[in-house]
Amino acid sequence: MKITELKSEGLKKEYSVSVSAADFEKKIDDKIKQVAKTAKLPGFRAGKAPVAMLKKKYHDSVVAEVMDEAVRQGTEEVIKSHKLRPATQPNVKIKSFSDGKDLEFDVSLENLPEIKLGDFSKISLDKYMAEVPAEEVEKALNYIAESRKESVKSEGKKAAKGDIVVIDFVGSVNGEEFQGGKGSNYPLELGSGSFIPGFEDQLIGAEAGSKIDVKVKFPENYHAKDLAGKDSVFAVEVKEVREPKAVEINDEFAKSLGEKSLDKLKESIAARIKGDYENASRMKIKRQLLDILDKEYSFESPASLVDAEFKAIVAQYEQAKKYNQLDESEKSKSEDELMKEYKDIAVRRVKLGLLLSEVGQDAKISIKPEDINAAIMQEAKKYPGQEQVVLDYYLKNKAAVEGLKAPVFEEKIIDYIIGKANVAEKIVSVAELYNFDDAAAKPAKKTAAKKESSGGTKKNTKKSA
Repeated sequence: MKITELKSEGLKKEYSVSVSAADFEKKIDDKIKQVAKTAKLPGFRAGKAPVAMLKKKYHDSVVAEVMDEAVRQGTEEVIKSHKLRPATQPNVKIKSFSDGKDLEFDVSLENLPEIKLGDFSKISLDKYMAEVPAEEVEKALNYIAESRKESVKSEGKKAAKGDIVVIDFVGSVNGEEFQGGKGSNYPLELGSGSFIPGFEDQLIGAEAGSKIDVKVKFPENYHAKDLAGKDSVFAVEVKEVREPKAVEINDEFAKSLGEKSLDKLKESIAARIKGDYENASRMKIKRQLLDILDKEYSFESPASLVDAEFKAIVAQYEQAKKYNQLDESEKSKSEDELMKEYKDIAVRRVKLGLLLSEVGQDAKISIKPEDINAAIMQEAKKYPGQEQVVLDYYLKNKAAVEGLKAPVFEEKIIDYIIGKANVAEKIVSVAELYNFDDAAAKPAKKTAAKKESSGGTKKNTKKSA
């Protein structure tokens, strides 16, 4: 096998590989001999057929198999002999091949950049922390009570704001019913704003048994494009008018939520809020770190990886645009401005992803079963009261578990770097903790990933850069 370097421009490499006709023919003969051990031909016992007959019968399939093996081995030898680290699958192009001639093919690829890691102990980070105010606990407690309030049927009462009306409704546009515009026995709290603007207002003063044609106009940015901006009529029948019944916040209320007392419930709420604060703190310090790393490290990123990331971002942008889910900052920019912004984000993601991966390899960071278990438990905590459902989902879904590995690996790398850095703790107000407008901790936009990420060691949505 002969390997010749054809091109070396930055990370782009190209090599020519040739396998002599004699070597290729020997590989074919060896393969035919393997086939001969078990092959059956009419008139011959298994393994006794003449090699010449076998070669004639199986020639084409054996040649194809030998060629695949030769190309694979040649590509592996290119990578090994030149100590390459391909960013993506190498591209192979057959240049020349025919019976009795040398096999010649080109191997082109993009190599991963060499990254020289610096001294992470020279990095300075601020860790923002906030205490949980008593009023936040009370606010959360009242919210829980509000969400669990009951209602009582009120005979002969005219519906007022805050009351619940149980309704049947059928929506139509230009006299035609539309999909998703029909419901029965729906409990609607007047003033909740859960229906189209103007809908609930027209039911104030209604009584049980009332039949009302509610006339509303769908918002221009309504998610269903076929309804956006259109006038509609909902035929509504009020089945019941119900008055809300306040929930007493006491020990009995706490026990209904699985706590021993009201004090214990408050402690639990405070702990949950504290956890939210810690998540915000983590997001800010991670953003600081990624910004510092992005500024301090400079190396060429493989164009193929950047292009793939950019295409993924644009695809998500197109999806958001299709369903009227673009945020205001996107709407205010031209397509060219957005594409430039997304390209910059793609470059940053790939760069940071490669850097973090290098750190992970250098520090010999690995993922252990307990890391995955902890990540699953963390996911379950996001859904109070439904923890078992979440756990069962991961128990039955191996693909979901696999999906946790990349983000877990990235978080372990981030923890490793933060552990080496100089971290100064700062007690701040809750407002400052949640202020992500500063340069050190910009927020992920509304369609961004739930967690701040480099984007290099896991898949992300378009704007968490």
